[in-house]
Amino acid sequence: MADLFDSGDTPDIGPRPLADRLRPRTLSEVIGQEALLGSEGPLGVMLASKSLGSIIFWGPPGVGKTTIARLLAAETDLHFVQISAIFTGVPDLRKVFEAAKHRRANGQGTLLFVDEIHRFNKAQQDGFLPHMEDGTILLVGATTENPSFELNAAVLSRSQVLVLERLTLASLERLAQRAEQDLGRALPLDGPAREALLEMADGDGRALLNLIEQVAAWKVEGKLNTDALTTRLMKRAAQYDKSGDGHYNLISALHKSVRGSDPDAALYWFARMLDAGEDPRFLARRITRMAVEDIGLADPQAQAICLQGWDTYQRLGSPEGELALAQAVVYLALAPKSNAVYVAYKAARKAAKQTGSVPPPKHILNAPTDLMKSLGYNEGYAYDHDAEDGFSGQDYFPETMGRTEFYAPVERGFERDLKKRVDYFNKLRANRQG
Repeated sequence: MADLFDSGDTPDIGPRPLADRLRPRTLSEVIGQEALLGSEGPLGVMLASKSLGSIIFWGPPGVGKTTIARLLAAETDLHFVQISAIFTGVPDLRKVFEAAKHRRANGQGTLLFVDEIHRFNKAQQDGFLPHMEDGTILLVGATTENPSFELNAAVLSRSQVLVLERLTLASLERLAQRAEQDLGRALPLDGPAREALLEMADGDGRALLNLIEQVAAWKVEGKLNTDALTTRLMKRAAQYDKSGDGHYNLISALHKSVRGSDPDAALYWFARMLDAGEDPRFLARRITRMAVEDIGLADPQAQAICLQGWDTYQRLGSPEGELALAQAVVYLALAPKSNAVYVAYKAARKAAKQTGSVPPPKHILNAPTDLMKSLGYNEGYAYDHDAEDGFSGQDYFPETMGRTEFYAPVERGFERDLKKRVDYFNKLRANRQG
C-alpha cells in the first residue's frame, strides 16, 4: 500500500530506500501536481476555505495519491487511517468505522484513505455512505480506473473526483535532482542517457526513484551513454490493462486518428497497443469495424483490405503478420470517409423499433394460396424487370409508415457515384408514382 510519497512514522532503523527518504513532508514539496495543489487549484481552494470534503483521486501509479491524502490529514488535523481494498474485508471496515466513531466522540475527525477503492464491490462501497453523511469519516479514495465506470453513483455524488496527471519529463527531472541532492552526487549518465532514464519511468515517480537507486549503486568510471544504460536496465512495462481504462483510451485514440485521416498518428497508437501486449486479433477486428463505420461505401475496397490483413495475420502470426494490419491502418486513414451507411443503419433500427410489428404492404407479399390471393396478397405487384429501365417505382414501406429516406450518400469517393444512382432512382420513382 506504500505510495511514492507516503510519509509515515517509520523508525530510522537500518537503511531506508530512496523513495522513502524523499517523501514530501508538506504539500508544497509534492512534485508534478501543481494544477491540483496551487492556490487556484481545487485542493488549494478547499484548504484555503477550510472546507475539505470527500475526494476520489484518479490517476496512474506513482504520482503521489497516497502522499497527498496523508498530507491533507496533517493540514486539517484529522487522524489518518489507510486501508487497501485489496486486503480489507467487511469485518475490517466495521472496526475502522467503529474506531472513527470513538475518535469523533472525543473531538477528533478521521480521514480514511482507501487505496484501490474501485476493487470494493457495490455493497462494500455502499457501506461508506452513512459514515460519510454523518461526518464519521472524510473519505479519500484512490483509483487508477475510471471512477465513472468503477464507483457507485452514490459514492461519486458525495465526493469530488480530482485527476492526478502522470509526471512530465520536467517533473521527473526535478525529482531526479532532488534524489541527487540526497545521494550527494550526480548520476553517472550523459545527457541523452539521463533523458532515457526519465523516459523509462513512464511518468511514474516511484519507478524513477527505484531506477535512480539502481544506477547510483553502480561502480562506474565516467558517464554512461544510452546504450550502456539500456543494457543494464530494463524499460518499465507500459501501463496497460486489456480490460481497463487504458485499453479503451488507446483504441479510441487509434479509431479517431483513422477517422481524422492521420496515418502517422494512427500508426503510433497501433504500435502503442502492440507494444503494450494487445492481442493483434482484437486490433484486426476493430480495424475492420473502422472500415465499415467510417469509410463505408466511400471506398468499398477498405473492408476487403482489412479482411485480407486479418487473414494474413492469421496465417503469419506475430510479428510478421502485424505488418499486414499496419498496412490496413494506413489504407483506412487515407481512404475517403463516409458514415452515411452507419447513420442510415442506426436510423433504420430506430424506425424498426418505433413501428413494431407493422406488416409489409400486401402488394409485395407472396400469394401461394387462393385464400391469400382473395385477401389481396401480391395484388398490384409490378415485376421490376418487366418495367421500363428495370424500375417500377413502387413503394415498399408499410402503408402506415410511408416512404422514409435513411441513406444519404456523401460527395466523396465511390459514394459520389452512389449518390447519382440514388438521385436517379428518386427522380424515376417520383415520375412513376406521379
